[in-house]
Amino acid sequence: MNYWLMKSEPHVFSIDDLRKLGVDGWDGVRNYQARNYLRQMATGDCSIFYHSNARPPGASGLCRVVREAYPDATQWDKHSPYVDPKSPRDKPRWFQVDVAFVEIFPHFVPLDAIKKAQALQDMPLVKRGNRLSVMPLSPKHFRVIRDMGRKGP
Repeated sequence: MNYWLMKSEPHVFSIDDLRKLGVDGWDGVRNYQARNYLRQMATGDCSIFYHSNARPPGASGLCRVVREAYPDATQWDKHSPYVDPKSPRDKPRWFQVDVAFVEIFPHFVPLDAIKKAQALQDMPLVKRGNRLSVMPLSPKHFRVIRDMGRKGP
């Protein structure tokens, strides 16, 4: 099993939205490195659901990959903010995975607490300039954030 951190702006799609839906597609990723990470995900992989562009930003819960990468249809939807008119249908540029709700943390884990945790100092999220919406986590980083969310920072 692999571990991931997946960012979403809560006003666009929040952990509460995923809880209500149960399962949904993680679409709209338009960064090549993040897209490549999506293509590496396997059914059963677990992810920290992270609220970005929020006050404060931070980890809000967990989700699990239930369908591996497939073409993201929003790239061809002229009404979508994620449309990419240069993406050919026979060789799509953008992919998505489906994720299932697992849990909302009893304790939201703000970015400041993540940055202060000694065990997370080498995590990509805390590095300056890292803005990827999907990134891998080590098993240790995943466990530390999950435990902070369950027990409190």
